[in-house]
Amino acid sequence: MFDLRPDYRAMLLVVDGLAPDGSDPGGGARLDALVAAAEAHSRALLAASLVEELPHIAAWREAYRAFGAKPQRTRNSLEALTRRAEQGLPRVNALTDIYNAISVLHQIPLGGEDFHLYDGAARLTRATGEEPFDTTANGDTVIEHPEPGEVTWCDSAGVTCRRWNWRQGRRTALSDATDTAFFILDALATKP
Repeated sequence: MFDLRPDYRAMLLVVDGLAPDGSDPGGGARLDALVAAAEAHSRALLAASLVEELPHIAAWREAYRAFGAKPQRTRNSLEALTRRAEQGLPRVNALTDIYNAISVLHQIPLGGEDFHLYDGAARLTRATGEEPFDTTANGDTVIEHPEPGEVTWCDSAGVTCRRWNWRQGRRTALSDATDTAFFILDALATKP
């Protein structure tokens, strides 16, 4: 990855002891406030600049081009969420809603996985094109394969996230049953 982006850095964080159903006294109001703050932040950013000109998003667009992805067709998670937040962030489950809001507020790609559903260590690698990736298409579960050379997060069972931070797989997705979450925070330097 450092050949593509020598400025790349990541933080991997495991959070244990989560309430399996996402319950937290007063958590619903706090979560709603966090999501509302992210949506307001997105509106303010987009009122001042085109989304592709926001420094962190521009850096990720450049990184996507470096490995052959077309950022206007497959947007990094930060760009996709920033665009969506203007009209309202998607609500998935408490853990996902929290990390999506943090991603927009801090302008950093952030992914979350169920740690207990991982098979071995997480690794960031260039795909061969043979690795399985479980996703949905037209409401059905399907197995796709990344393009050769595509940047992917993987474990021993296959791809957990395609195109660095574009789309997460279903196999390791956070749910209301998750009690140990694994978060990946990606960062690139921005141009002055």
